[in-house]
Amino acid sequence: MAAVPEGLETYIEQIRASRAEFRESVAAVRDSLDGPPDGGDVSRTRVLTALVELAHDFAEHVSLAESNDGIFEAVRSVPRLSRTLENLTAEHPALVADLQDFIELVERGEGIEDVPAFRREVSELLERLVDHRRRGGDLLYEAFAVDLGGQG
Repeated sequence: MAAVPEGLETYIEQIRASRAEFRESVAAVRDSLDGPPDGGDVSRTRVLTALVELAHDFAEHVSLAESNDGIFEAVRSVPRLSRTLENLTAEHPALVADLQDFIELVERGEGIEDVPAFRREVSELLERLVDHRRRGGDLLYEAFAVDLGGQG
């Protein structure tokens, strides 16, 4: 296990803050999916707002993770963990695209034909995002024994 590279304490705090916002955004999407099944304007607006905020928070995560001057760059210097980091980073484009697809679907406002299927698919994406976040936290803990908190 490597020591946290000097000067990256601030970066770790940014990651913690980003993770907290991400957790709140996931909860907001879940709450929005519990709205009325009729796909009315209020329900659609809540879902759209929550998805857009989640996409913004995930974009911030991607920016932090793919930064060339942050803690993830230091993980690349730990040979046994660099492949895990590469795998996590490789997931970003698909997760971003899936989020954008759901946002565009809701933005079109044409109504969602199968609301239960839509809820299930968005919930599955949320689980993928939460799992991705958890594995990223595990990676940093394994590399530097840094507990980022908020694993749930």
